[in-house]
Amino acid sequence: MFNTDQKRAFVAVLLSGFVLFGWQYYFAPKTPVVAPTAPIEPVAKTTTNTNTSPSTASTATLNNTAAATPATAPISLQTFTLNKDKFVFSLSNDLTITDLRNSNSVFDFKSLTESEKPLKIQVVTEYGALDLFFQMEQVGPNKITGFNQNYGVNFEAFIRDNGRISIKLNSTKAYKYKLLFESKSKKLDNGQIRHFSIYTNEMTSVEVTSEKEVDGNVRWLGTDFNFHLFALVFPKDIPARVKTTESGLMVVDIPSESKEFTADLVFTKKNYDDLILLGDNLHLSVDFGFFAVLAVPTLRALQFVYKYIPNYGLAIILVTLLIRLITFPLQYKSFKSMKKMQAIQPELQKIKEKYKDDSQKMQKETMELFKKAGANPLSGCLPLLLQMPFFFAIYKVLYSSVELVGAPFFGWIHDLSIQDPFYILPLLMAVAMFAQQKLTPTSTMDPTQAKIMLFMPVIFAFIMKSLPAGLVLYILVSTVVGILQQMLVYKMAD
Repeated sequence: MFNTDQKRAFVAVLLSGFVLFGWQYYFAPKTPVVAPTAPIEPVAKTTTNTNTSPSTASTATLNNTAAATPATAPISLQTFTLNKDKFVFSLSNDLTITDLRNSNSVFDFKSLTESEKPLKIQVVTEYGALDLFFQMEQVGPNKITGFNQNYGVNFEAFIRDNGRISIKLNSTKAYKYKLLFESKSKKLDNGQIRHFSIYTNEMTSVEVTSEKEVDGNVRWLGTDFNFHLFALVFPKDIPARVKTTESGLMVVDIPSESKEFTADLVFTKKNYDDLILLGDNLHLSVDFGFFAVLAVPTLRALQFVYKYIPNYGLAIILVTLLIRLITFPLQYKSFKSMKKMQAIQPELQKIKEKYKDDSQKMQKETMELFKKAGANPLSGCLPLLLQMPFFFAIYKVLYSSVELVGAPFFGWIHDLSIQDPFYILPLLMAVAMFAQQKLTPTSTMDPTQAKIMLFMPVIFAFIMKSLPAGLVLYILVSTVVGILQQMLVYKMAD
């Protein structure tokens, strides 16, 4: 049984409950039920000056509440577009870049990434990295301004005369920023692979959907594919942590807080000279490889010929002839050595037969024969090795140069940057390589090795069939000219 104090406490609680619920039911104002909504940005706190009079304080509170209303209400997603001359730039008011256009581009921007959100800029707050919605305003055809009241962040964008799009974020409070590049993995038949490019003190290329981390001072970074570049360029080197993921994201964390974030956006066809004019070492996105010191002059030679003969196929042929003439002294030594080796083949065969059971004696007799004939088997290889830098240089130029994009040659070749649709050039190249083999001494080779070498032109043609027609044209012309030079040297040596 309850004692007196317990009974009193029980009655007091019971009466309090009746009073509370009765007042709520009969007298309290009814609050409408609000349907659940998506999370919105937290409202910035407002403060009231305690030294003001009650009437002044009430007025200030009303003004702050009225000013906060637009920020607390959901902001619809909108897209805004800038236009200047031949350049167009579009973004949504959550700072997602949606479209860029440049009259010098061959392909549209969306085909560069195949993503609905190629780039998003986030502000890192106490709640983490957020997609902030801005109240945007179009100020003429070439300027957009915006403001996010919750975090006091201003936004501005316009297109510069050179086509770079200037974007600027500033705030009274310092924030960190995060960039999200998104793209889908793709590889074309001509070998072009969609990748992310990051320029610090060197170029780093990462295939989309590959995992990699890069820490350093970044000048620019972006998406690179099919002779086109989309990049975000900082005004100076900025410390950043860059991470690429298997899902096709490149996440860029900028660890230092700042009251201002400025950068330029660039979307352009990767014309080497145009990229130089854009500055910030954007021209290094054109990968000329280790032999860039030879590749750049080769590109200049192609451009020079094209200026007077506006056909890049003919330009490739003429530049190939020029390279063959420059390297002919090396070729001459190589061909003379081959001719001497060819002349002593019968005697070499006799030595092999005579001393087949005594390898030491065979080697000694062979070296004496080489000395007597003035032949050196290495002299035929060394000049060829010295020519390899020229080969790789022009290979990189023809593989990476945007000048060939959409450039026709003759007949069935409508675009030198893509493969020969009927594989005629690879077949001709295989025939030329087979003919060149017939001119080259092979009796010093092992019989099995010699048979394998006969299949090399076929294997090489199969490899080259999917590469740009301009590159196959170069190898075909170079092989044919090499055959003519070899026949000339052999005739002179007789």
